[in-house]
Amino acid sequence: MSPPQSPNSSRDQVRPLAPSSHRIHIENEEGVNYTSTSSIELSKKQRRRRRCIKCCGCCGVTTIIIGIVILILALTVFKVKDPTIRMNSIRFEGLSSLTSSSNLQTNMNITVSADISIKNPNAVSFKFKPATASLIYSDRNIAEAILPRGSARARRTFSMNVNVMIMVEKLIVIPRLTSDLIAGELPVSMSTNINGKVNLGVIKKSVDIRMNCNMVVDLQRQDVKDIDCERKVSL
Repeated sequence: MSPPQSPNSSRDQVRPLAPSSHRIHIENEEGVNYTSTSSIELSKKQRRRRRCIKCCGCCGVTTIIIGIVILILALTVFKVKDPTIRMNSIRFEGLSSLTSSSNLQTNMNITVSADISIKNPNAVSFKFKPATASLIYSDRNIAEAILPRGSARARRTFSMNVNVMIMVEKLIVIPRLTSDLIAGELPVSMSTNINGKVNLGVIKKSVDIRMNCNMVVDLQRQDVKDIDCERKVSL
């Protein structure tokens, strides 16, 4: 017969093993550190959560800073400003033939030359389409010129010369011409209309520039006086 077993030895034989999630891990030989696997996984999740929070915070702060910078640029550098138009000078050639209504003929050559400039205060160029310049006398169009398309560079002034020939056949049929020739003065006006765009990347603005200049042509002095210009810019 086999020798009788002690109660302690039988209890050791039937003791179940601990689950793998609660097994003890020995860190080193000198000091035993008992750390459960579930605690390690919890610590890793907490670190990942902290990293995610920091990453989201950095992204949020960066987005806010970029938005503020874009807003500042939109209100300062990239804000569409009104281009300005100016008539620097104007002269009439061939006025000597307008001494009296008796010698007016349709083959007379009367021309108008105007120096017009456009100042662009924006950070990008102002590109405009072909424009028109009209000479008005007694509410009638007696001369018209087509201005070519062009571009005023950023923060620069664009100058152009406008040359237009008066249509004498339209001038001589105006009733008040005789009295104005006797007075030696012709009240006329020049109207200029320019339409273009200012392109600021995501911001595109159409700009309509209008200028109307009233003046008096002195037939005796062969000169222009009392020039008064009104300007209007529409965005």
